[in-house]
Amino acid sequence: MKRNIVKIISILIITLVTACNEDTIDVEGLGVVKGQVVEVGTNEPLENVRIATNPTTSTVFTDQEGRYQIENIPVGDYSLSAQRDGLLAQFEGITIIADKELEIVFEMDVETAGNRPPEAAVLATPIDNAVDQTLELDLIWSGSDPDDDDLMYRITLRNDEDTAVEVFENITDTIYTVTNLAYNTKYFWQVASDDAINDPVNSTVYSFETMSPPNNRILYTRSVAGNSVIYSANEEGGTEIKLTPESKNSFRPRRNSDTGKIAFLQSVGSQTHLFTMNEDGSMSNQVTSQVSVSGFNLGELNFSWADNGSKLLFPNQDKLYSINVDGSGLELVYQTSNGNLITAIDKNDLTNTIALKTNNLQGYGVEIFTIDASGVVLETVLSGVTGAAGSVNLSIDGSRLLYTYDLSGFESNAYRQLDSQIFIYDFANATAQSISVQKPAGTNDIDARFSPNEAAVIFVNTSNDGISQQNIQTITIQELTSRTDILMDASMPDWE
Repeated sequence: MKRNIVKIISILIITLVTACNEDTIDVEGLGVVKGQVVEVGTNEPLENVRIATNPTTSTVFTDQEGRYQIENIPVGDYSLSAQRDGLLAQFEGITIIADKELEIVFEMDVETAGNRPPEAAVLATPIDNAVDQTLELDLIWSGSDPDDDDLMYRITLRNDEDTAVEVFENITDTIYTVTNLAYNTKYFWQVASDDAINDPVNSTVYSFETMSPPNNRILYTRSVAGNSVIYSANEEGGTEIKLTPESKNSFRPRRNSDTGKIAFLQSVGSQTHLFTMNEDGSMSNQVTSQVSVSGFNLGELNFSWADNGSKLLFPNQDKLYSINVDGSGLELVYQTSNGNLITAIDKNDLTNTIALKTNNLQGYGVEIFTIDASGVVLETVLSGVTGAAGSVNLSIDGSRLLYTYDLSGFESNAYRQLDSQIFIYDFANATAQSISVQKPAGTNDIDARFSPNEAAVIFVNTSNDGISQQNIQTITIQELTSRTDILMDASMPDWE
């Protein structure tokens, strides 16, 4: 009996021990979590993403396919995290079950996914629809960002004259100075704010109009970076305005007061052509195309307005052509009988008379004479002389002709002049008078034109060495006692 009781007790103890051993294995069981990390929206796999649990067990990184696996995780509740620089961290609550594999997929977004776009810039100056603005102007606005991100600004500037669009980028301040605006032009400006995270945000569009050009009656040229550039100035030589770009060779400007247009010559490839533009330099338009302007020397070539500004007369070697200002109606007007080249031209619409200066290939053998609209020679002013001549300009009533002539009669292959003076020829008595009084010795007076009231003459005075600076001066015809400097380092004047 005692032996049976001991056996029963032994069996009970063994059973209890076995039961206790099975509970311990369940508590210490291990599980696995695995899965993949992809980019939100595209499902592209993300490599080198750090995967870890909290409480900490072990840490792994995703492979090229964005996959990961953490093994031997004790059973229990955890927070599983996915982290990589530049991406928003992701967290997932998990429960590990013994001998089970748990699969978790993370979709990760860029770190700035929650960033808000900047506010639209508020335009301040100039106010919308402002008028009479200067050609150098401060554009001012305000900008802000709800996340206090640093902002960069981009200005877009358009105008109502053409399709050109100017863009100014990478601006960090809220003020920007625009330059080289055109006169009498309406501009439209807009500011885009960029936080380098979100898409740029555009402001509203404001407009402003620039001021009218000053009444600059003197035109001239000046050499800039190897090109001739056309300028205007007032009669005292002030308020200088650049009318043509430095990138193009433009010269010999001539204003027509009836149309408010300026005609000029410009290099186009290897040729020279006639152009017109507004008095402020805008709306440049090429007139000639089939027949270019050509002759013995580009610096000596001249042309003339005709028919109250509806036409232009220009030379091509020994031929004189007429063309409408819109480029139509090309017509041969005159051709020299001796093959001499036509260099200088002036048309008087009142008398319908054309004055011409012709010369040979070297610039000499000059003749200055007038013809009618049919090409019939009317009167010879200068011929049978040696030396150079130029600058033909008829008076408003056609009774006088202004021209220049080198009294020295010098001729050379370099076309150098030694004593060029200004003459006024009177058709009534067929006499010419020099007005180059007080001309400094060793200088030339060239490129002469009547003033608008014909009481004075504007011209260029320069050393006869042919390479020194040219200066624009005026002289009063009646007094002939003094010269007035108007513009320094300037040439090819026109005064209308």
